Amino acid sequence: MEETKMLASASDAKVLKTEPLPEQEARWTKLIKTTYLDPLGTERTWEHAERRTRPADSLIDGVGIVAILEKPSGPEIILQKQYRPPIDKVVIEVPAGLVDEGESAEEAAVRELREETGYVGKVEEGGSGVMFNDPGFCNTNLKMVHVTIDMSLEANQNPKPELEENEFIEVFTVPLRDLWVECARLEKEGFAIDARIGTLAEGIEIARRWRL
Repeated sequence: MEETKMLASASDAKVLKTEPLPEQEARWTKLIKTTYLDPLGTERTWEHAERRTRPADSLIDGVGIVAILEKPSGPEIILQKQYRPPIDKVVIEVPAGLVDEGESAEEAAVRELREETGYVGKVEEGGSGVMFNDPGFCNTNLKMVHVTIDMSLEANQNPKPELEENEFIEVFTVPLRDLWVECARLEKEGFAIDARIGTLAEGIEIARRWRL
């Protein structure tokens, strides 16, 4: 199976069909109708989704990981290519994952980074607070955790991901200074850009343009 996965590409995946999901089969999400009062006191309704997987002892669903390789030529960020069925595209993303019960955001970030990329990283200060991915549609939230990877460590010389049977992730790196340009190039090639990496790239570009 491992050899087959190594030969497979994220772009080989495709949607076969779409259909309504019965409530009893929904493992990850549920649809909600919320009734609320607007600022003028008018009663209104809102359709949205909720995750079913957030641990009872956690304030967040998951983490995104800004993982930086420390190289003599300059810092590089770890990115991933992963097929996402809801949009039927291969998406450019940062490593990410759900938080397990009893696990902090920082612990989840180190674990997910190792599982998805094989790299062993160290959590740095400066991660985000709680961020909501699409609050008009879903209650899903996360924290962005900053991790550096010491390339002199033996564990990082030949990193081997520990992917689950249903995970097909292609790992690559981009010089941090080129992130904005690379996102534009990858989008032109037909890849979708995840909002987390797109926002990070735009922030770097804005800081560069305005000399912040």
